[in-house]
Amino acid sequence: MLATIGAGSVDDLFETIPPDLRLTEPLDLAAGLAEQEVVDELGRLAGHNRSLDELVCFAGRGAYDHYIPSVVWALAGRSEFSTAYTPYQPELSQGVLQALFEYQSMVCALTAMEVSNASLYDGATALVEAVRMSLVSDRQRVIVAGGVDPRLVDTVRTYSAGPRLPVDQLAAPDGVGGMPASFAQDVAAVIVQHPNVYGALEDVATWAEAAHAAGARLIEVFDPTSLGVLAPPGDLGVDIAVAEGQSLGNHLAFGGPSLGILAARMTDVRRMPGRIVGETVDLAGRPGYVLTLQAREQHIRREKATSNICTNQTLMAIAATIYLAWLGPAGLRELGERCAAKAAYALEVLTAIPGVEPAFPDAAVFKEFALRLPRAATDVVDDLLAHGVLGGVPARWLGDDALIVAVTERRTRAQIDAFGVALSEIVA
Repeated sequence: MLATIGAGSVDDLFETIPPDLRLTEPLDLAAGLAEQEVVDELGRLAGHNRSLDELVCFAGRGAYDHYIPSVVWALAGRSEFSTAYTPYQPELSQGVLQALFEYQSMVCALTAMEVSNASLYDGATALVEAVRMSLVSDRQRVIVAGGVDPRLVDTVRTYSAGPRLPVDQLAAPDGVGGMPASFAQDVAAVIVQHPNVYGALEDVATWAEAAHAAGARLIEVFDPTSLGVLAPPGDLGVDIAVAEGQSLGNHLAFGGPSLGILAARMTDVRRMPGRIVGETVDLAGRPGYVLTLQAREQHIRREKATSNICTNQTLMAIAATIYLAWLGPAGLRELGERCAAKAAYALEVLTAIPGVEPAFPDAAVFKEFALRLPRAATDVVDDLLAHGVLGGVPARWLGDDALIVAVTERRTRAQIDAFGVALSEIVA
């Protein structure tokens, strides 16, 4: 196998891992422990974690501390859902299939797009799948707006390494925009994030117009919680819309599992990865649900597969479905309004501290914003923990002093004020 892939030894397979992270000696396996001792040790190790039960969270960048109504997991946690697997036999899986059909319908209504699949692993891999949907033989280049989260860009580049797809990210010195006068004729996809990694609002319609003029597809990375107050991707000329769906009723859970949302136009329905559930009727005219489309080459013709998506985290999609049904359009609008208002208040409080400035003063934001601090952002975040505050996510690519702060509907005026007091003490 090593000869086939051109590797000289097994060690060559691990050369991308930094040497200081590799174990160079045999594992030091202790003597056997009793079950109680193992449980006690695991409990001690878990105690090093600090959860949001004790910290006030102002961190975001794709994973947000939104309130989850009790009804969401009271229903999603039922055994019928939590033990369900891929519904290959529709006659035995009507409940799960109906839930996924409702999920797809809600995603289409939310995004103003025509078709949605039955969810993917997470937002980053959903973006990769959208890029693959956009490729044609004479168009292989991917252009990424400067406001797209670098972690998403890294994921696209990782998946693009094998087929050697060029992935170019533009600059966005003002936090938004940076669109060139025109795109080259070999561009297959243009990616824009709205709100972007800095929480700023992009002119998506203009990006769509420029991409279409060059014959390219526009992919929008959106925040589902923003669509109660912002125009949906479908109304802005977007071809494929993707999102991280964690904020729709799913717990942070120290980083996962998560939910990938993907919606597109009907012209792309046969290029979509994963599964699409459809509604039909049986011989007696009763409604029934089936797997209408599924990219079977992932299971059978693997050498021709364009995707590795052959299953998904259905439970996360069901939770999102219940969450959206519980909120409804009015609730989603209220959620967005509260996030925007509280973020605006927090930005005012924090930038009133001497030495703390908005990184992009002219950018309109939704629920996140970027700050410049008088100290290194990583040190500030560490010091804020002593005040019981998870103070944001450092934006190292902007510089050591850059911090991205997220404010959801869960944050109270008192918590925001306390954050301001703590930050003023730390940076003084």
